[in-house]
Amino acid sequence: MTTIGGLPAHILLVHAVVPLAGLLVVLVTTWPAARARLTLPTVVAVGSLVAVPLATSAGEWLEHRVPRTALLSAHTALGDTLLPWVVGLAVLAVAVQVREWHAARAGRGTHAVPSARWGGRGVSVALAVVALVVAVGSVITVYEIGDSGSRAARTGRFTDESQPAAPGVAERPS
Repeated sequence: MTTIGGLPAHILLVHAVVPLAGLLVVLVTTWPAARARLTLPTVVAVGSLVAVPLATSAGEWLEHRVPRTALLSAHTALGDTLLPWVVGLAVLAVAVQVREWHAARAGRGTHAVPSARWGGRGVSVALAVVALVVAVGSVITVYEIGDSGSRAARTGRFTDESQPAAPGVAERPS
């Protein structure tokens, strides 16, 4: 899969999925009611583990079809830094899900009385702090990658001066 609706697939695969996974993982680590009811964060976070390599593959396809520049090289180098963040999100999401499942099997959901066997309030707070750090790190990384990709794509494609309209295109009044 190299394009989706005419847009490079690697843009769409990561820019929506990874921030959503980060938000959902923070949600389930900080809100006990969500933790007890939602499995979507785990699905999205694990899905991100699939989306990042797909985005990388689609990006490599695109990389071979555009002029090679220093900005493009910077973008591809930054792209290689995202997977560890996404692995962190997936591991956290699975850990929270497994912890909740074990606590529920013991007859006590972590949203009511945390199971001493699976950690108490301290473990919950630690998971929430780590989730926040990993989510923020992943979103910042996605932003930096997207920004560098945008710079690489638009460099040399516009000028500071107005250009005449293409033939057959009406000029807009100033």
